[in-house]
Order: sequence, then C-alpha cells, then structure tokens
Amino acid sequence: MEQQAKAPAEIRKVAQFLRGGNAGMKIRVGALNGKRLDYFKGKSAIKALLSPAYSKLSGVPKITTEAEAQIALSAVNAFAFFLRVQRGGPTGTSSSSPKALQIIQEQMFTPDEYYAWFYEGSQWTTYAGGILMVAIMLAGVMFPLWPPIMRLGVWYLSIGMLGLIGLFFGIAIVRLIFYIITIVVASPGIWIFPQLFADVGFVESFIPLWEWDLPKKKAKKRKGDKKDKGKSPAEKHSDNGSAFIEEVAEETGSRSRSRSARVEEVEDDDA
Repeated sequence: MEQQAKAPAEIRKVAQFLRGGNAGMKIRVGALNGKRLDYFKGKSAIKALLSPAYSKLSGVPKITTEAEAQIALSAVNAFAFFLRVQRGGPTGTSSSSPKALQIIQEQMFTPDEYYAWFYEGSQWTTYAGGILMVAIMLAGVMFPLWPPIMRLGVWYLSIGMLGLIGLFFGIAIVRLIFYIITIVVASPGIWIFPQLFADVGFVESFIPLWEWDLPKKKAKKRKGDKKDKGKSPAEKHSDNGSAFIEEVAEETGSRSRSRSARVEEVEDDDA
C-alpha cells in the first residue's frame, strides 16, 4: 500500500515486530468481504510493546508506559499497517467459523477495539522458500546430467533410507509377534522396545529394551479426602476457611426456601 511505503523506518520496525512471532500477540482469523484476515485486540498490542522483547529492539520508539504505547500504535494505524474494524458474528454455521469483519470509517487506536492486519510483514522467508523449491525442482529435472559420483551417492542414500524404513517395520512386526507369544507362555506379556511408538527422542525409543505389559497404577487418593469423608458439608467448608450456605425449610409452607447465587463476571483481557 502507498501509505505503508511512506512510513518512517521506526514505525515500520514497530509494525514488523508486532507482525512477527516474537511479539506474543493473540492473533485471530476473520473474514472481510470473503477474504480471510488476521486481526487482534488493542490490549494485546499494548502488552506486546511493553514486553521485554520489544525493549531489546534498536531503532524503535522507546516505550515505558501504556500512554506511550498507544501513541506509537496510533502512528502505525495512521500508515494503514492495520485498520480498525467492527467484529460481527460467525460467517459459517459453526461458532468457530471466522468472525465477519467490517472496516470502520473513523480510524483511531483504543485498547478495547479490534484491528485487522493489512501488512504481511517481512517476506524474505517466503522468497527464500520459493527459490529453494525452484532449485530442488531444477536439480531433479537435471538429474541425468549429474556427475556419475553424485548419482551413485544419491542411489546409496535412497537405498539406506529404504533400509531404515524396512527395519522399522520389521521391528514393529517382531515385537508384536513376541508379545502375542509371551501373553500365552508368560502372562501378562512382554513388550520389546515399549517406547518405540512413544513421543520421545530416537535413542529413548529403544530404552528400555523390554518391559512387562502391566496396567497403569491409578492415582492414590489424598489423605485429606479420607479425613473429610466422614465430615458434614458445614464442617468441610469450615475447615477450608470458606463460607457455607445451608438450605433452611420454611416452617409455614411445604416448599423449601430457595437459594440464589451471585455470579461475578470477570473481563477477559484478550476477549
């Protein structure tokens, strides 16, 4: 956009920081005229500019208070890196569908409003990935022109990879057969390499070498639960230092006295 090109270097750096992953902002996906856009709440941007990650940057405005953060974000908004939007309901039938967004004509920055990104940030990773993909495709097409030594090396590498995959499947089949045999002769059965399919590192997948197929132990009950088992509700609440509400029946009527609870709503900072 033309306005973004006219932005000073320090304002552009602030926008790049907020758009990057180091800012830690809560980013959501909305829909504007059928196109998906990332948007955020003003409070989240203020927190990002007051974070230690921003203070380590050089060539950006110094920000120590929320007022200074709002001034810097207003400057970023003035160059259309992000625009103030109004959030509507879901665009689809599901409640998790992207919210409908609509640009508000009057642009300003306030902590409680929503803002949609019209800036993609630094594109060097995209360009580097594109160049790498083109290089890989060209290398594959020109494989017949490779030197014989390189082609032989690729052949050995592919055979080695296929061998490793075959070895993995072989181990999985052998351990299953061994487990079925040990269920009969040595119940409850023995697993070879019990961590083989666990979410651990390569070396940890083969440690321990074997393990009995024992059921997992249930969590033990806390002693406090046993002590409280024989106590009345009033005594439990008294021990915990909290209030206890007892239901008292009315003497004149058959209906019991109703109780009401007060629900206190807590505002979500990033809602």
